[in-house]
Amino acid sequence: MSAKYSFTLASEDRRRADLPRKILIAQHQTETVAHVTLRLLAFLIFWRPRLQLETNLHDDDIPFVPDLAQLDYQLRPALWVECGECSVAKLHKLAVKCHDAEIWVVKRSPADIEHLRQAMKKAELREDRYNLLALDPEMFNEVCGLVQQRNDVTLFACEFDPPKLQFDFNGLWFDAEFSVVRF
Repeated sequence: MSAKYSFTLASEDRRRADLPRKILIAQHQTETVAHVTLRLLAFLIFWRPRLQLETNLHDDDIPFVPDLAQLDYQLRPALWVECGECSVAKLHKLAVKCHDAEIWVVKRSPADIEHLRQAMKKAELREDRYNLLALDPEMFNEVCGLVQQRNDVTLFACEFDPPKLQFDFNGLWFDAEFSVVRF
């Protein structure tokens, strides 16, 4: 592990009042602060009970570790979230091995999502199976520049219709839209 980042969380969003008080996100040797930031923002967007960061699935049939996952009561993935770089081959395997899971890919910009969508189309991945989420690139870059070892985050709103995210990060206010594409 290269570094650990601590995020003290609070919520003013009544629908997400049960956010955990604190989470730790590890930055592994090959990762950048951008990947840590993607996991944090994905955690806020997809928060639900039993959501876990980088959980070991203890399943030999699934040789991957998700950035975020929610397991059902039989300990199978119900939600699988990949942040940042993710190969088309991995997405295909996830759709086969986690056939009941809701699969999301979170990228830093709409341009990144479009590149992935084109690659998925070229590889002829099964359509109507994946959800692709693109953050606002300016907001994302600014948050990346503010990440410290210890951080304070207050979530005010996160909605999918229309897609928007409002939060305070280390004393700065962010109000940004994100986009969702179904593939």
